[in-house]
Order: sequence, then C-alpha cells, then structure tokens
Amino acid sequence: MEVKGNSNGILKRISGPVVTAVGLEAHMYDVVQVGDEQLMGEVIRIEGDKTIIQVYENTSGIRPGEPVSNTGLSLAVELGPGLLTSIYDGIQRPLEVLVDKMGNFIERGVSAPGLSHEKLWEFVPTVKKGDTVGPGAVIGEVQETNILTKIMVPPNFKGGVVTEIKSGEYTIDEVVCTLDNGEEIKMMQVWPVRVPRPVTEKKNPDIPLVTGQRILDGLFPIAKGGTAAIPGPFGSGKTVTQQALAKWSDAQIVVYIGCGERGNEMTEVLTEFPELEDPKSGKPLMERTVLIANTSNMPVAAREASVYTGITIAEYFRDMGFDVSLMADSTSRWAEAMREISSRLEEMPGEEGYPAYLAARLSEFYERAGRVDTLNMESGSVTVIGAVSPPGGDFSEPVTQNTLRIVKCFWALDAKLSQRRHFPAINWLNSYSLYLDTLSGWYDENVSPEWNGLRVWAMEVLQKEAELQEIVQLVGSDALPDEEQVTIEIARMLREIFLQQNAFDPVDTYCSTEKQYDIMKSIKIYADLAYGAQKLGVPPAKVITITSKNDLPQIKFTKDYKADIAKINTAMEAEVAKLKEAYQR
Repeated sequence: MEVKGNSNGILKRISGPVVTAVGLEAHMYDVVQVGDEQLMGEVIRIEGDKTIIQVYENTSGIRPGEPVSNTGLSLAVELGPGLLTSIYDGIQRPLEVLVDKMGNFIERGVSAPGLSHEKLWEFVPTVKKGDTVGPGAVIGEVQETNILTKIMVPPNFKGGVVTEIKSGEYTIDEVVCTLDNGEEIKMMQVWPVRVPRPVTEKKNPDIPLVTGQRILDGLFPIAKGGTAAIPGPFGSGKTVTQQALAKWSDAQIVVYIGCGERGNEMTEVLTEFPELEDPKSGKPLMERTVLIANTSNMPVAAREASVYTGITIAEYFRDMGFDVSLMADSTSRWAEAMREISSRLEEMPGEEGYPAYLAARLSEFYERAGRVDTLNMESGSVTVIGAVSPPGGDFSEPVTQNTLRIVKCFWALDAKLSQRRHFPAINWLNSYSLYLDTLSGWYDENVSPEWNGLRVWAMEVLQKEAELQEIVQLVGSDALPDEEQVTIEIARMLREIFLQQNAFDPVDTYCSTEKQYDIMKSIKIYADLAYGAQKLGVPPAKVITITSKNDLPQIKFTKDYKADIAKINTAMEAEVAKLKEAYQR
C-alpha cells in the first residue's frame, strides 16, 4: 500500500492485537503500517499524542521503538470486475494470491490487491459522447462469468457530460470514460468499508426472498432486503441451511462471510461451493458468489473487519440492480473479536464482558440491508442472514438477544430436532417473521388468495399439538377427546410432510411456492374431511388410518406431481365418504 502521508510515529505499547503509537499524526480509522514488517492496522482511538491501533495481523515479535507510518487512507475495498468467484480473507486479500506468494501458511506483512490489476476486461459502453451522467450512473458493461457486471460512475463523483468513452480491452486501472469536469472513470472503485454506499430511497419490504425451503417460505418468510438470524448450537444445521439458502434463494449474487468459524467448517464451504451447481444457469455456483474466509485462528481484528468488507461488496452489486443475499457465519465470532479488542483497550465491560456498544455495532451492520432505489434508479436489494452461535445453545446470551432486537426474522435451530433427524431443524414454536403482513399481498397475488389463511391454520394446529403433547406423554393419545386425536394426526402430517425437507434429494431440496401451497392444501383437505367425519360419529382411529393419505409424503419427491396429488385428494374424499356412509346407517 502506498503511503500518502509523511506522518511517522513510534511504537510505545503492545497488548496483543492492540498497539499504542506516539508522535503519529492520524485521523480515526486511518490505515497504518506497524513495525519493521509493516503490519496492517487501523486507528481506533486517539488520546492526546497517543494513537491506539488495532492490527489485522499477528503482533508477536514486534517491540516498542519500531516505526509506525500513516497511509492517510481509510480501510477500503476494491470494487470492480474480478470480484465474482474470488475467495478473500477479512481485509480483501485474495487467498489464491497469498498462497502463490507464501504457500499454505499466511505470513505477516504480505499485502495483495483485492482485484487483479493486470487482467484485461472487455468493456462495452452503454452511453455515448455527449450524454449526461450522474453519480451511480451505468456507463458500460463487462461480461464477468455469467453475470454482466455494470461499470458505474462512483457515488462520490459529481458527474457531468461524457467527452470521451472507448470500448475495448482494458485493465481496471485504465480510464475508460472522461467527463467535461475532468473526472476520469475507471472500471474499479475504491470504497471505505465503514461507510454505507448511498441510495436514492429505501423501499417497503413487500417482495419475499423465495428460498425454496417450505418452513421458511411457508411459515416464516423473509423479504428481499430483509434481515434474519439463524441461532443454533453446534451440529444443528446452520451451515447446511445457509448453503441451501445460497443455492436456492432467488437472489442473483451471494456473498458468504465465514467470520471466525472453525477451519474445518470453512474448508467444507471452500471445497463444496465450487462443486455446487447453480440451478438457474447449470454452471458452478461460485460464478455468482464472493467468499470471505476468516477462520478462528486468524487475527481477531481482521475478523471484525470481515463483515464490513462483505457488506460493502454486497452494496456494490446492489447498486447495479442485483438482488444480493449476504450470509454471515457467524456474528457471534465477530462479537467475540469486539470483546477481545475492547478488553485490550481496558474499556468498561458490559454484559458477559461484551463492550457496551455491542448492540450499536450489530445495528449498524444489519441496517445496511434493504431493498432500495439506487442512484441510477435501478431496484436492488441486500438481504442479510446472520448465523449466531450461542454458547451451549443459550438464546438468552447477549449476542442473540441484541440480534433479536434488530432483525425481523428469527429462525431458531433446535438441537433436539436435529437429534431426531428432523431437518431443517428450525423450531416452529420459537421462530417468527415480522414480514408476514407486508408480504401477504404478494402471496395473494402470486400464489393463492388462500395462502395466508392456510399458513395461519397450520400454525394454530402446530401450537395446539404442543399444548396436547404433555397429556399424550402422560396418558397416551387414546385418552384425548376424539377431535384432539385428529388434531395430533394432522400436526404429525404437517411436521413430516410439509416441514421436513431433504436437502440432499434432487427434487425435495427445492420446493416452489406453488408446490408448497398444493401440499399444505391437501393436508387441509384431509383435515376438513377428518373433522367432518369425526363429528358424524366415525371413530378417530378409522379416520386416521385411511390408506389414501399415505401416498401424500411421496409428493415431496415427485417432480411432476400435479396429477398424483389430484388423485390423492379424490381418493381421500371417496374413502372418508364411505366411512361416513357406514357409520350413518
């Protein structure tokens, strides 16, 4: 990194990733180079002539008296062609480049640009000489993988009349467009990670992010531009759920942040994502994905930076008019990094040792989600889905509780469900979505006017079953009144047919909203038939054991299911009609 200022200081104190320099002229959040090895750091506090710096690399071995120099720049990321398919560390150093430089073990003091500055890209202009362009306007396109990357006027430019624009092959450092005010536009932008990219207007979250997961779309939907938390203990399926969301949700771009996760979990992501096939294009999923890998053994300060790096990259694609899905796995590790830095700064600890500003930092991160009108009046969105790893699965701990105050969608993973092999192991009694009212119009219009009523009915049945379970465990289901015996059976069908989903089955891994509606509607048809028969005196045991409904679970694994489900519905009606006739005589 080129040093822009002449300000130099001297290391005075070192406490893990937090060091203190004296004699350094700096502003808050300036990037500095620490020690003889020029380790990368960031100014986080200024007290008189003391400058306190968090270092993004291991500080062992450096000592007081070594020089500190200020670059005069904020921590920023390079945005432009080449982001897709890339795998970065927390401060946007490409891991493939670092491996070429130093092998499999990352050494200190090695920097690498986020994008290739040598690669040539085919630039195709979309404006011509004499056109007027403003901040955020699209001036051209680059075909990157199967995604068409748009080249935009940086948001911090004034804009003006195009005096020169040229097509052809260029590097990201070459000027492709010149304006009458002298501004020169390149294919690359540099943007500070802690500053949200500007937009024209935030829109209401009234379009769902369709995930293809029945429990999410059916019971706890999330809106495009919404926020969700997936808390759960070890082994409950956070990573598999996030991979399913990355693969099947109708977002066009995926940014996956592995923030402080165990190395073996991150290895799975790094090896599996390039192998996953994008169901939309048939090409590798990595072609529309950016991965940020920051494992638990990497320096904690870089872990704190990784979520800002990820959200800034997501905002860049949003500004092109894409719907972006950002997976942060997990925000608990990010909070732990904040706690360590805070303790090194000797700040007054809050609950469980976390800093008092934990809630504010979480809010700043999640508030950067949203469906917006961009500066060029495109419609784009960033949907943030953060995994939370509460110690021991305790949802009352501070990170989970503060996240719950911010997000509007809560998908609570349950270790007991995963032990019973019920996947996705999302507890339908503890989970909720606050987007139901704003999304109801979309479901009425695009799926069925009955959708919202069916969802309410299904939740009532599942909640009723939970109330009856204590009685069932004490005296058995036969001791229940007839109507409640039928309710127990309908709840079982909802759980096993609708809520359970096999992520590894080629058909069941994705379920369209139309198919979700048809399955739930069939269960409701059976429920109406069963309650009607029971009221006419048919014993619950007879209603529960009709054979035609036993074919319903197979619908999940059937691609062209319409004819089969219609036959099942007709057979159920005929079988129950015979029972009614037999008991009315």
